[in-house]
Amino acid sequence: MRKFGIEPRRSENFPEWYQQVVREADLAENSDVRGCMVIKPWGYAIWENMQHVLDGMLKKTGHQNAYFPLLIPLKYLESEASHIEGFAKECAVVTHTRLQADDRGKLVPASPLEEPLVVRPTSEAIIGESFSRWVHSYRDLPILINQWANVVRWEMRTRLFLRTSEFLWQEGHTVHETSAEAMAEAEKMLECYREFAENYMAMPVLCGEKTEMERFPGAIKTLCIEAMMQDRKSLQAGTSHFLGQNFAKSSNIQFRGRNGENQYAWTSSWGVSTRLIGGLIMTHSDDDGLILPPRLAPQHVVILPIIHHEKDESIVQEYCERIRKQIDEMDYDGHSIRVHIDGRDLNGGVKKWEWIKKGVPLILEIGPRDREKNSISILRRYTMEKYVPSLEEFVRNLKPELEQIQLGMLERARTFREQNTKQIISESEFTEFFKAQGGYAATFFAGNRAIEEAIKENFNVTIRCILKAAENPVGTCIFTNQSTQQKVIWAKSY
Repeated sequence: MRKFGIEPRRSENFPEWYQQVVREADLAENSDVRGCMVIKPWGYAIWENMQHVLDGMLKKTGHQNAYFPLLIPLKYLESEASHIEGFAKECAVVTHTRLQADDRGKLVPASPLEEPLVVRPTSEAIIGESFSRWVHSYRDLPILINQWANVVRWEMRTRLFLRTSEFLWQEGHTVHETSAEAMAEAEKMLECYREFAENYMAMPVLCGEKTEMERFPGAIKTLCIEAMMQDRKSLQAGTSHFLGQNFAKSSNIQFRGRNGENQYAWTSSWGVSTRLIGGLIMTHSDDDGLILPPRLAPQHVVILPIIHHEKDESIVQEYCERIRKQIDEMDYDGHSIRVHIDGRDLNGGVKKWEWIKKGVPLILEIGPRDREKNSISILRRYTMEKYVPSLEEFVRNLKPELEQIQLGMLERARTFREQNTKQIISESEFTEFFKAQGGYAATFFAGNRAIEEAIKENFNVTIRCILKAAENPVGTCIFTNQSTQQKVIWAKSY
């Protein structure tokens, strides 16, 4: 029986398998601060690539980057009641400044603050305060702002990347003259997230609206992208919110309109976080470790010199360097192909397994025989297939090969989702589906919150998104027998 790189296997203990993939790929580790993580260089390089792509997409749509304070006066949050109610249990609060030693020499807080400060769980309140000073006339609109930052939500149960007390993200905040413009902005940014998830992460997503029960605190509408992981649970990978005038009223964002009268603005907010790295892991990785889509991989190609005798060293190194230079001259997806020669004095098998578990798309093993034959021994990480082309053939096909891997990963994930999505036509069938393996259950649903809450309580299943009504015929709600056009996706989730 073949030994795998990760123990336990996915089918044996998926949560532990996930933790071991993170550890073996050297992505992150738990810090000494409860629920917080240290993102290590390989993990942070993935986040940097995500940042780079998303930042470019946001700037192309007219958004500008800015930065706002980490600490928020409590009164800013109190002005939007439903917002603070939604985050109250997760807030970290600063109440003192300065430290001083007590009689036993122990450091204790010294000076109470006149007003507590909340470490931002999200920034609508404090950014809204700035917007209230920036907006005077309809001519000042729209304002399109993005922030790359960290936030703190004091989570009770944490898991690296998926749910941590502190995490990294981008949060967009915009102000508009009309309701239609703000709603269009929320929809546009959801499409931006869909494009990123599918075209860069190779992670297929469903787009839709959250129910009232799952809505962002204080929002009028919350839109989302949802992705199915390999344990058939759903991951909310990004959200975009139409906030109406709720936050404009609480932050007093007013402007003089075209009719000369003062009116409240319309706002939106939207964001994705380092949770995307968790989604990347659980969508693609296997029992040998991490698998990365080429468009986000920190390295596309890793070259491993295989040297058994000292006399072969210069020959192998010269050939590896020649391969690297040829790859350096190529580009993929508008950027140079990233290539690394691992010349560490380690056993070749040890090095190879390190890079397998790190998920590098292509691993090249180069020994003296490869130099003699002008060939390359290649491992395609995505399929674990080995092949030996000539150097000329490898260079000619490298860009198409990377793109084939990217598209193949997307198609494999999409096929898995389709195989684990079922159209449910009765309540008994719904019950059996989630008692068995589960996945995505698509049903007509007339929109009863009491039923929604009962299903969450009994099955730990929630509505992940409401599908667009225009795409659905009229059907019958499986719980109430009411006629409805609303179709929803149910699943267990992270």
